[in-house]
Amino acid sequence: MKVVNLSNGAELASQVTAADTYFKRLKGLMFSKSLPAGHGLLIQPCQSIHTYFMNYSIDVIYLSKEFEIVGLDETVKPAKVGKFHRKAKSVLELPAGTIRETGTKIGNYLTTK
Repeated sequence: MKVVNLSNGAELASQVTAADTYFKRLKGLMFSKSLPAGHGLLIQPCQSIHTYFMNYSIDVIYLSKEFEIVGLDETVKPAKVGKFHRKAKSVLELPAGTIRETGTKIGNYLTTK
């Protein structure tokens, strides 16, 4: 699926995989070698993330039920824990730098296609 920022029209990723089962959420991006540009992982339900067993940094977008951005973590390094966002219902993990490059901000709305 593709993820687009409705607030500014920017495409955040053209190839997003859903992690919507227990085992897919558990594995997430652990042990992957990289997250190429244009790719992402949508984890749902989810309110917080970690980057243990990863070898690269990621950007993290925390989304409400309506896909409003309620939190952002830019360039989360390996072996770190992201912030907990009570209002988040899902999390979008993207390559580091995507948030800055697309001008994505808290309060923006995303959509999937």
